[in-house]
Amino acid sequence: MEKSNLEWAEIVKKFPEANFLQSPAYAEMNRLIGEKVIIEDFDGKGRALMVVREAKRGKYLEIPCGPLIDWKDTRLVKRVLKRINEIAKAEKCVFVRIRPQLYKTPENMKILERAGLKKSPMHLAAEHTVVIDLSKSEDELLAKMRRQTRYDVRRAEKLGIEVLKSNSEELFKEFHGVQAETAKRQKFIPPSLETLLAERAAFGDNIAIYVATIDWTGPAVASSPARAGAGDPQATSPVHEPLSKPIAYGLVIKDGKEGDYYEAASTDLNRKLPGAHAILWRAMRDLKAEGYERFNLWGIAPAGQPHHRYAGVTTFKTGFGGEIVEYVPAHDMIISQVRYLKNWIVETARRKRRHL
Repeated sequence: MEKSNLEWAEIVKKFPEANFLQSPAYAEMNRLIGEKVIIEDFDGKGRALMVVREAKRGKYLEIPCGPLIDWKDTRLVKRVLKRINEIAKAEKCVFVRIRPQLYKTPENMKILERAGLKKSPMHLAAEHTVVIDLSKSEDELLAKMRRQTRYDVRRAEKLGIEVLKSNSEELFKEFHGVQAETAKRQKFIPPSLETLLAERAAFGDNIAIYVATIDWTGPAVASSPARAGAGDPQATSPVHEPLSKPIAYGLVIKDGKEGDYYEAASTDLNRKLPGAHAILWRAMRDLKAEGYERFNLWGIAPAGQPHHRYAGVTTFKTGFGGEIVEYVPAHDMIISQVRYLKNWIVETARRKRRHL
C-alpha cells in the first residue's frame, strides 16, 4: 500500500462507521471513469473524499458517507464546511451534496441544520439499510433470520445450489449483461460496464461477484442408437445432460470493517429458486471468516412506504435478521441559489416519478 494510502487508512481507523465510499479505491474508481476527485485532509482530524459530478443543470460536489469528522466538534464542522464551500466555488459547482455516515437522530439532524445545510430532494448512498452483525456465530445468524428466509437458505443447500465467487473480467461482463435485463424488468438504471470494470480495477481483491448456479437438465443435447428391440436400426433416443444454469448474482465490496452487498442481478430462475438467499448466506460466512464486523445489505425502503421502489427487496433483505438502520438523509450546501432551485424542482419530480 502506498504511503498516502497508509496515512488514509490510519485516519479511517478513527471512524469505524466508514465504508468504501470514503476509501482510496473509490477515489481511484472515479478517476478511472474520468471524474475529478478531490481529497481534503483536516490536520489529521478527519478527511473528505469529494467527487465533482457533471449534470445537465450544472456541476455539483458529492461527498458520500462523509466527510469523516467528529460532527459534535462545532468548530471543526464549521471549518470543514467552510473549506468545502471554497472548493465547490472554485470548481464552479451549483451545490454540494453531503450524506454523513451518521444515524438519523434528532441530535444529528439538528447538527446538520445548525450547519446551514438543506435537506436534499434525492437520497445518496443507502440511507435506509439492513446491517448484519457478523460477530455472532453461524447458528446465531441463522436463528436471527425470519423463518421463511432460514427455510430458503436450507432449501438452497438441499437443491444443490452452488455459489461461486470470482472477480474475473469475464464474470463482470456476464454480470453486466444479466443486470441489464434485470433493470428492464425492475425499471432501474444499472451501472455501465465501464463503471463495473473500473470498480474491479480499483478494488482488486476487495471486490467480487457471487453467482448462484444449479445443474439443470436441459433439452436433448446429443443422441445415441436405440437399443433392445428397436424396430428401426436408425432410431435414436435423446441423451439429457445437466447444464449449469445461473440463478442470481451479487456484487460485494469490502473495506475497513464492513462488507457491502452493493449490486445484484437475477435470471428468471430466481423467481422459483432461492439463489439470492444462497448468495447472501455464503457472503455472510465469507466475510465473517475474513474478520469483517458487519455486512451492509445496501438499501431498503423507508418504513411505511409500501409503494417505494425498494419495497419488494426490503422483504427479502430484512428476512436475514440484521438491524434496520436509518442514516441522516442527504443534505445540500447551496452555492448558486437560482440554479439550485431549478435542480431542486427537477429532482423532486424525479423522486416522485421513480417512487423513491
